Amino acid sequence: MTQKKLNVGCGKDIRSGWINLDAHQLPGVDIVHDIEKEPLPFEDNTFDFVLCRNILEHIEYIPVMKELHRIMKSGGSLIIRVPHFTSRRNFDDPTHKKMFSIRTFDYFVKNSRMQKDYYFDFHFTKITHSRILFEKKWYIYNHLVEWFINASKKLRETFYEATCISRLFPADNIIIKLVK
Repeated sequence: MTQKKLNVGCGKDIRSGWINLDAHQLPGVDIVHDIEKEPLPFEDNTFDFVLCRNILEHIEYIPVMKELHRIMKSGGSLIIRVPHFTSRRNFDDPTHKKMFSIRTFDYFVKNSRMQKDYYFDFHFTKITHSRILFEKKWYIYNHLVEWFINASKKLRETFYEATCISRLFPADNIIIKLVK
């Protein structure tokens, strides 16, 4: 059985075998729809896999998270990529509205250590992957920094984000995988 996959806010990142959704009619876009306009044009429990790459920072994302949850099948995966709050890209792009911490998405998980699942009337069951990525093109030392910071959840959250280390070695992106 083929898994149904949705590429949200795809832009020019057109993926074969996926439904590519964007607000703009670009070559390869299958469905043109503004994701901030509810409801998304899909039935409940449609997708096994949803990719949301470099889009949430541009929008009021909480209602979108609820809609993505609605259209995902139970056990389905949502991969999110957003800029880390220390990323210079937050300030380069004038269309960015939101910034994210590695802990931001814990608020969307039932019984997470944040104990804030009462904020929303929908919940994912768990986070199966989280990683902070660092820009490496000109910053060779970031290869080591990325490896070290991602060695454990405690290093990412308590050591890196909660201290001046995150300002000395600013990150680039966060990647999170949520499971419904």
